[in-house]
Amino acid sequence: MTRGRLARAGLLAAALFALTGARDPILVPEVSQHEVVVRTGFTGADLLLYGAVLQPDGTRPSQQARYDIIVVLKGPSQAISLREKQRRLGMWINAESASFRSAPSFYALASSRSLDDITDEKTRAIYELGLDWLQLSPIGSIEPEQQDHFSAGLVEKRVAAGLYRQDESGVTISQNVLYQARIPLPSSVITGRYRAETFALENGRVVASATSDVTVAKRGFERAVEVWSREDSLLYGLAAVMLSIGMGFVAGRLFANG
Repeated sequence: MTRGRLARAGLLAAALFALTGARDPILVPEVSQHEVVVRTGFTGADLLLYGAVLQPDGTRPSQQARYDIIVVLKGPSQAISLREKQRRLGMWINAESASFRSAPSFYALASSRSLDDITDEKTRAIYELGLDWLQLSPIGSIEPEQQDHFSAGLVEKRVAAGLYRQDESGVTISQNVLYQARIPLPSSVITGRYRAETFALENGRVVASATSDVTVAKRGFERAVEVWSREDSLLYGLAAVMLSIGMGFVAGRLFANG
């Protein structure tokens, strides 16, 4: 093969590679609020995660393309210890326990269809798509059956508290381009940085992904109290006790006069 043919073959291979890469879409995600402010009386918030699925050149996908969308919102990871109570000799006592070093404080998933219809278990495990596939790293050695038992218990407790949720019909897609999902944040969410992850899937394969950040923060007086409690916990605790005693004394005097 001559040098000219080699050059033409190289150009053809590069063109084919570029065309192959151009088939995958891109995601343009957005969040209705990039900062959620927690103040006294905070009752929660609704976040709208929305965006568009586009071709790399910015045009809309063809009519033949059919993408599924999965949106995941994760809160800051935290270490947590779980203890299981068992009834022995008529008393409830702490029995087995397990600790995890990286459980998400908040996890919400919304998808355009059932996860079983969208993709396989391997892909769900890789991207942690679904409550059954959260990677809860245990601390120390633990039997697989025991780890599964405590992981299921943690998920169950946080689902009941509104901190974990999975809505497999929570994403709506318009004209194969625009998508949106509403995710409620309960009043018990902790402060910190939350990550919104969006995945576009085609034929069970993740073909595009994108992330956005959401900050849950306290401002003003609430922020000052939080910083005080963390930086001078002893003085904060004494002040809280004195405030409780003072309020009790005032309440007692009011009821006595009544």
